[in-house]
Amino acid sequence: MVQAALASHLSPDGADRLEAALARRLDRMSRQIDRLERHVMISNETIALFVRFWLTAVPPLPDTAQAAAQAKGRERFEGFVETLGRRLAKGRSFADEILRDVPAETEADED
Repeated sequence: MVQAALASHLSPDGADRLEAALARRLDRMSRQIDRLERHVMISNETIALFVRFWLTAVPPLPDTAQAAAQAKGRERFEGFVETLGRRLAKGRSFADEILRDVPAETEADED
């Protein structure tokens, strides 16, 4: 086994094989980074659209309603965190759902 490994390492095409393996690994990493970049972009857009909608649609509360609103907000946030935890535990991703729902034609039109 050692002899075969040395022969492979010292063979004239050994560098070519190593370069090809490295190129495949770099290509795979590049695709993973592209996918990650797309997910981050979707997350950023989602948050920005939500904040814009929320700021536009929700009127300010009077001072007398602040305490009750904060208590309800904490309760709703706890529910949100629980739901998020369940989804993540199941391996479900909102970004993947969006990508499945967006038709390929729409993506091509944006480029």
